[in-house]
Amino acid sequence: MAQPLVKKDDDRDDEAEYSPFLGIEKGAVLQEARVFNDPQLDARRCSQVITKLLYLLNQGETFTKTEATEVFFSVTKLFQSRDLGLRRMVYLIIKELSPSADEVIIVTSSLMKDMNSKTDMYRANAIRVLCRITDGTLLTQIERYLKQAIVDKNPVVASAALVSGIHILQTNPEIVKRWSNEVQEAVQSRAALVQFHALALLHQIRQNDRLAVSKLVTSLTRGNVRSPLAQCLLVCYTSQVIRESGNNTQSGDRPFYDYLESCLRHKSEMVIFEAARAITELNGVTSRELTPAITVLQLFLSSSKPVLRFAAVRTLNKVAMTHPMAVTNCNIDMESLISDQNRSIATLAITTLLKTGNESSVDRLMKQITNFMSDIADEFKIVVVEAIRSLCLKFPLKYRSLMNFLSNILREEGGFDYKKAIVDSIVILIRDIPDAKESGLLHLCEFIEDCEFTYLSTQILHFLGVEGPKTSDPSKYIRYIYNRVHLENATVRASAVSTLAKFGAAVDALKPRIFVLLRRCLFDSDDEVRDRATLYLNTLGGDGSVVETDKDVKDFLFGSFVIPLVNLETSLKNYEPSEEAFDIDSVPREVKSQPLAEKKAPGKKPTGLGAPPSGPPSTADAYERLLLSIPEFANFGKLFKSSEPVELTEAETEYAVNVVKHIFDRHVVFQYNCTNTIPEQLLEDVIVIVDASEAEEFSEVFSKPLRSLPYDSPGQTFVAFEKPEGLPIAGKFSNVLKFIVKEVDPTTGETEDDGVEDEYQLEDLEVVTADYILKVGVSNFRSAWESMGPDCERVDEYGLGPRENLAEAVNTVINLLGMQPCEGTEVVPPNSRSHTCLLSGVFIGNVKVLVRLSFGLDGPKDVAMKLAVRSEDETVSDTIHEIVASG
Repeated sequence: MAQPLVKKDDDRDDEAEYSPFLGIEKGAVLQEARVFNDPQLDARRCSQVITKLLYLLNQGETFTKTEATEVFFSVTKLFQSRDLGLRRMVYLIIKELSPSADEVIIVTSSLMKDMNSKTDMYRANAIRVLCRITDGTLLTQIERYLKQAIVDKNPVVASAALVSGIHILQTNPEIVKRWSNEVQEAVQSRAALVQFHALALLHQIRQNDRLAVSKLVTSLTRGNVRSPLAQCLLVCYTSQVIRESGNNTQSGDRPFYDYLESCLRHKSEMVIFEAARAITELNGVTSRELTPAITVLQLFLSSSKPVLRFAAVRTLNKVAMTHPMAVTNCNIDMESLISDQNRSIATLAITTLLKTGNESSVDRLMKQITNFMSDIADEFKIVVVEAIRSLCLKFPLKYRSLMNFLSNILREEGGFDYKKAIVDSIVILIRDIPDAKESGLLHLCEFIEDCEFTYLSTQILHFLGVEGPKTSDPSKYIRYIYNRVHLENATVRASAVSTLAKFGAAVDALKPRIFVLLRRCLFDSDDEVRDRATLYLNTLGGDGSVVETDKDVKDFLFGSFVIPLVNLETSLKNYEPSEEAFDIDSVPREVKSQPLAEKKAPGKKPTGLGAPPSGPPSTADAYERLLLSIPEFANFGKLFKSSEPVELTEAETEYAVNVVKHIFDRHVVFQYNCTNTIPEQLLEDVIVIVDASEAEEFSEVFSKPLRSLPYDSPGQTFVAFEKPEGLPIAGKFSNVLKFIVKEVDPTTGETEDDGVEDEYQLEDLEVVTADYILKVGVSNFRSAWESMGPDCERVDEYGLGPRENLAEAVNTVINLLGMQPCEGTEVVPPNSRSHTCLLSGVFIGNVKVLVRLSFGLDGPKDVAMKLAVRSEDETVSDTIHEIVASG
């Protein structure tokens, strides 16, 4: 289709409408493809049509089988042309269009002829196309030619063969592994690209053999690699060997680290940068070892090339999270980058300075940032806001200037994500810095007067209802909140009514005033606002006092609501009206989804019950529905918790098995998810034999075998155990997978009648005390902690030994207890020497439990922890301490 001529404005940035492919249609292009059948071929015209076809394919246009076949056969006629440009286009379209193996055979002879041509361009492209469109049968026929091409004198041909080998390795690895000698020879090539591709292929051939990879890296680090691209690969492989071998770079013989350091003196900038980045990412790297890498990165900061400046400042930004003092020497150079024309570089420079600066430099940095913020996009502003938040947590005495800065930019123009990042930062500072609460809440109140985002307004109002009553003068926030009832949309008005009620319930002096304001809300035009006002008035009582009502109602209206709203919404949608009232206790309380994912063959997506569910409620429901469908489990009662899948087999084994532990009050059910990864086998009567000799208090009561397990079709087998009622009993179980193997003809799919009994040893499985704790969050931890009371509180201190940092210690304890982190406290600010983490959950027997963890560095690496537990049962509090003491 002809494109109308349009005059292009010089200052117009959007050039999309000037694309030569604008407006082309598949039908018209297919009509043009008839030019391939002309007796006298027009090479230029044919190339143009192929270009349009490739454009359509790359834009996602789908061709029917008939259309693809017709174009494919027409294209094969173009092999008669000797035009080099057209031949290259033919190679491209054949790779994209080859309909099926039966039709591919039509061009195989032409491609094999080109593969032996005297024209190097023909040979290289023919190799690429043949390896792309053919199956393993034909590959064995041309394997000899491919091995010769790998060591060909022409680097274009050699690279084509090597790249093809990388692709073939994914589908026919046994063929490519026979090329090791030729690939090893290609690694010594003087051609830079050949050496690069050869090293990549050789590493992929050996990647599952850790010792072979180590030997490969050892031999090549002695100076045999000349290509800068290959050298960059070798740097990556060296870092991998260091990580996997766990070599300590701080003492003893360290040839791998010495090689990385020697690359810092390479003549190629890309090799220097890769080596510097690799050194900064090593585990346990010391400041002394970082120094040479930081030095070369500092030199890159003043480079005339933007890509080098960006790479250097981005790497230093990451290093600043773990070794801020090592980056301090670069601060002067980074300050000059604040005015860099590339806004990405400038943003990274500022955030790095915020991480490495000291308390005395905060005010000076804030002045520079104020001018900078108006010149960058929202996505960069968000990065700066998060860095300022971390700086404020690092230097809490500077909260006034930093909070004022956040408040000022909150009033400026910006999108939702940017404003939300600022609001989130202010909320975190209010929670973590007590002195910042009063000013922070006032800044939020001032913001909602002009806030254009309903979601942010409702979130701020909710936060005000939680924190406002705890301030020294709660009454000063009432005006801001009540103004929302008059000036905002219905959603915000309803949220404001709820916030007013929370102030009335929490502050005795405000109850009469709140009651009057709620009475006025009864005349609102929106049903939701009126209904909430009526509900809260009935709960607060006519005189403003909270009336004696059901405790659950009080908790629902004014307390912490522990049930995830998305779970409640799904349960209400699934509720079928009947004589029985909706039971809120039936709503799943799992905050995080527990995937049912099976271990699959590479590139395959799990399907059926073994596929990951779409969201948290569907996961719990799927498990419960599955267990209820088995009659023997019907009398086990309500499912308390389902664990995350535990892998019982290594990756890439013949049979993939993981297990999910389902916890009931008196029973534990093991759901073994099995996948057969061998196409030539069918498994029947699949069962896991469980030995509970190391779990004496468990007794097996039932097992359900899996009748058939075809290839690549996940299935489940179950084993149920009885245990003492309501007790968190631990134990260790050994597992053996038993089955009958029947051979399957992969071509016909027919299965042999006779089978052979076989078994497969699985990893041991443990039921631990943490399996009896359900992750349940609370919206206001402080309120929940105070309402729990100190009667069943248990406090003790523990030494956690040497750790990399506080973040590692926090994650270790969270995983050990299996509880839900609250209020974002699982995130440890960079370079913190102390941190408090809040956890909540429900212990089996529906016992609520809260945990306050206080971490601190006791020396350079040793971490000490104070554990405070409150629950509704002192036995549960003791149990939490036992988990930590034995962990």
